[in-house]
Amino acid sequence: MSRVPILDTADRLRQTMPEDFGDGVLTSIFDDAARIARGSVSSPTDLAASRRPSLDQVLDRALTHRVWGFLVMGALFFAVFWFTIAGAALPSGLLYVVLVDGGHTVLRDGFEVLGAPWWITGLLIDGVYLSTAWVVAVMLPPMAIFFPIFTLLEDFGYLPRVAFNLDRLFAGAGAHGKQSLTMMMGYGCNAAGVTATRIIDSPRERLIAVITNNFSVCNGRWPTLILMGTVFIGSLAPPALAGVLAAGSVVLVAVLGIVTTLAVSWLLSHTLLRGETSLYSLELPPYRPPQVWRTIHTSLVDRTLKVLRRALVMAAPAGAVVWLLGNVEVGGEQLAGHLVTGLDPVGWVLGINGIILLAYLVAIPANEIVIPTVLMLTLTLNHPASDAAAGVMLDMGDAEAGTVLVGVGGWTLLTAVNLMLFCLLHNPCSTTMLTIWRETGSLKWTLIATFLPLSLACVTTAATAALWRYV
Repeated sequence: MSRVPILDTADRLRQTMPEDFGDGVLTSIFDDAARIARGSVSSPTDLAASRRPSLDQVLDRALTHRVWGFLVMGALFFAVFWFTIAGAALPSGLLYVVLVDGGHTVLRDGFEVLGAPWWITGLLIDGVYLSTAWVVAVMLPPMAIFFPIFTLLEDFGYLPRVAFNLDRLFAGAGAHGKQSLTMMMGYGCNAAGVTATRIIDSPRERLIAVITNNFSVCNGRWPTLILMGTVFIGSLAPPALAGVLAAGSVVLVAVLGIVTTLAVSWLLSHTLLRGETSLYSLELPPYRPPQVWRTIHTSLVDRTLKVLRRALVMAAPAGAVVWLLGNVEVGGEQLAGHLVTGLDPVGWVLGINGIILLAYLVAIPANEIVIPTVLMLTLTLNHPASDAAAGVMLDMGDAEAGTVLVGVGGWTLLTAVNLMLFCLLHNPCSTTMLTIWRETGSLKWTLIATFLPLSLACVTTAATAALWRYV
């Protein structure tokens, strides 16, 4: 095609276009230039908008602040503990009525109707059944509340912020920041806390977390601490302030557990588990709405029921042992009496007594049965004329239990204080020991995780008792 026809065609087509076609092309070019400029240059208006923090940034400024972060963390976990304890009271009471009061009576009557020997009825119903029913009534409701709440906080994205806040403290102790998360899990159940240490990659730091998880006060120890705080510590204040002082004493024990965790972690990281602290790169996830029903289902199946099953396996033999101690006689006296007499000198050195030591020996499978066993032994050994049946664990209100412990058992304020310390520091329960052995695969570390806290408990209570008596 020659040049002339092309120019003629272009001229004809140009005449068919709108008159402002050229303006449109020019405007489009300037619009593209303005878009590119806005993406590379900030105006004062854009800077003001960029300074407006997002919701995630506002939350992070509060939850990871050097001061406010710890205050919010303390208030939040206090609320979780309070809700767990208060919320579990009603279902625990209902389970107690159904399983302990009703179930025990029905089963006992049934065995008697069938003509079962008294010792079969006593061993199976008064011992094995009663102890397992007790553990279910005490452990199941708090775990069913605590674990879902804890998992919801994790889903929301708060627990990584807790690890961020506590990382400096644990790094100073030669441990891993994620140990704070396993420590928090230990407040529900130490066995679950030990399992949770799988989130720590370093074997050295994971062992530190496993060994020190025992210093988190688990569900089974709260009843003992609350009873001692209410009956003995709260009574030191006027009635209007008794509850505050009692609650303060329990919180003080929990804080002492955190301090002990850091101190023992530092000791282990500078002796048996010496090594470099691993680099900890923590990416804070965005906050997101938790999936409530999925979380509740997962918590109940994967955590609550598994831990409860392990506790029941351990509690059943303990109930049989308690019954046998109260009903087997040697030389005309109950076997429990002989053991208490032998343990009393050791108990005096530790500022407690032989009954408490015997109760802790038989309650190794489950801390929940310590106080019922103490009450049973105190009444049957020190007050034979009481209505308490030998080998049958007892439950009483705080006031009645205080009367028994002080009036019959001869307990003092030193006994209560040292029992609280012993309750915090003593060896882990057998469920936790079994979990430690399965997680570490080592008899050596299982024994260290068992006897290190027990040694610390004995040294601390003996020193407290000696200082108390000296002053």
